[in-house]
This record gives sequence, C-alpha cells and structure tokens, in this order.
Amino acid sequence: MKLLPLALTLAVATPAFAQSDVRIEGIAAPDQSKAVALYPDQPVVAAGQDEQWSHMQVTIGTNAMDNIMVRNVVRPTITPYLPDPAKATGAAVIVAPGGAFMSLSMTSEGSDVARWLADHGVAAFVLKYRLNVTPRDDKAFLGAMGARFADAAKPGAVRTIEEPRATQDALKALEIVRSRSATWGIDPARTGMIGFSAGAMTTLNATLEGKGEQRPAFIGYIYGPMTQVAVPADAPPMFNAIAMDDGLFKGQGFAIVEGWRKAGRPVELHAYERGDHGFGAGKPGTTTMGLMPQFFAWMEARGLLSKRP
Repeated sequence: MKLLPLALTLAVATPAFAQSDVRIEGIAAPDQSKAVALYPDQPVVAAGQDEQWSHMQVTIGTNAMDNIMVRNVVRPTITPYLPDPAKATGAAVIVAPGGAFMSLSMTSEGSDVARWLADHGVAAFVLKYRLNVTPRDDKAFLGAMGARFADAAKPGAVRTIEEPRATQDALKALEIVRSRSATWGIDPARTGMIGFSAGAMTTLNATLEGKGEQRPAFIGYIYGPMTQVAVPADAPPMFNAIAMDDGLFKGQGFAIVEGWRKAGRPVELHAYERGDHGFGAGKPGTTTMGLMPQFFAWMEARGLLSKRP
C-alpha cells in the first residue's frame, strides 16, 4: 500500500501551523509481545473496533516527522525498555507520547526516547494510553486531527482537550511498574514520567490527581500547555522544556513554571530558541538536541541516578 498524500489545513493564525502536509498509510500492528496490559481482564475487542496503526509522515511548520502512530486505543499497555544490568541506575521513567489525545506518536515521542534512556541506564516504559475515539477512515481522521490542532491553538481552549482515561492509565502504569520493581531492577521511589504534548498533559494530570506515592516521583513536561495550574504543596520536581517558536503554546508565557516556583517546588525550565512543536527527542540543527542529555543531567543532579535498588 502506498502512502496516501493528504493536505491538512489547520485554521490557526500561527504561520507554522497554517498548512501541514500529511501522508498516512495503514499498517499491521507491530510485535507487542513484550507489552504489559494495564487491565489484563479487559474483554476481547470485536474485529474492526480495535486500535489502528499507521505509518505517518507529517510536516508541521519547520518539523518533518516520520512516525509509527496508533489511534483508537482501547487496551492500554506499557512496553519495557530495560538497560544493561551493568549500567542500570535503578531509576525508571514512564514515557507518555503525544498526539492531541487522538493518536500516539509511538516512535519520536515513545520508543526513541525510551531507547535513549535505557542506553543511559534508566529503565523506560512506553505508555500506550486510551484515546478519544476517532474516525476509522484515514481522511476523516486527518480532518478531525486538523480541527483539534486548531482548537488547541486558541487562547484558553487547550484545557478543554482531554481524555480522563489517559490519566487513569498513567496512574495504573505507575502502580504496575512500582509493583514489579524487584523484577525490573528499579527503585519505586525513583520512578517518574516524561510526557510530550498531550503526553505532557497526561503526566501533569497524573501529578495533580495522584495522591502521595501514587503520583510520579519526578516529571518531564515537554512542550505541554504553559498555562497556570493549582500546584500541590508536595508536587514532584519538574523538568520543563519548550521551543520559543512552538506553534501551539508560544504565546502562553510560563505560568506553570511560576506556579511550581511559587509553591516552593523544584522546577527547571529550558526554553529553546527554535524547535517548533513536536521536536520529540530533538530536532537536528537546533538546541533541542540537548533535551535528553539535559533531562538526564537534571536527574543526576537531583540524585536520581546515584544508587541502585
């Protein structure tokens, strides 16, 4: 099957999002034999109602992305990426990809990030969380996705874009990873999350809705909305990164960072000059390529890598 070219026009004012070129091809689901079901007792999904996998090539603004994506997820999982025991630090990170709660970018915001972490001694778990239901037809799906991006770019509208089940899945993933800490060689007290775009929102919601040891021990909040939230008195440390030319959130300021600071909670901000929205683990030719090394250095500075379990 050839890639289906579709021009996806987004009705937003920002030049970077004025026109996105999208090419999509449905593919068979990849091997998921290592994935761990969050809810193993879920009933089997009827044929034609299960998740849909695609190879998608997207150009949004200055970012060109070649990704494997999934949508209409109904059976959430985590997929472990474990480090070589010889260099394992005992730290663990759940990786939450983005996709406007309509799809998940499983490569650039999922497996690429998880493999980088595992290569550096951090156990990583890619979270495939439940999503808003979308049209099964590719062209109709892309039209709905374009409308969602347009809504996300409107001032004050982004908090209306949500999927409560994603938060439930994030908290369940944290519970499972911690419960199997001995098996996976990790420290439950050093188990955090990093999320991208909608995955950042999911990470934040797990932080705000989880109580005490339920929530992540630390979070990476990567190009999520920057608007103000009510920060818990015991909120975990936050690593926050965004590009100053982000096509969705560049006009929002840094209220979420200020909220963490005013609450007396640790927070670090990286505001890259260029990178737009969706740079994943780093966009070549920009300083966003420092994202993963900087996140790792931040973890090390906080003592998260200093001991094995």
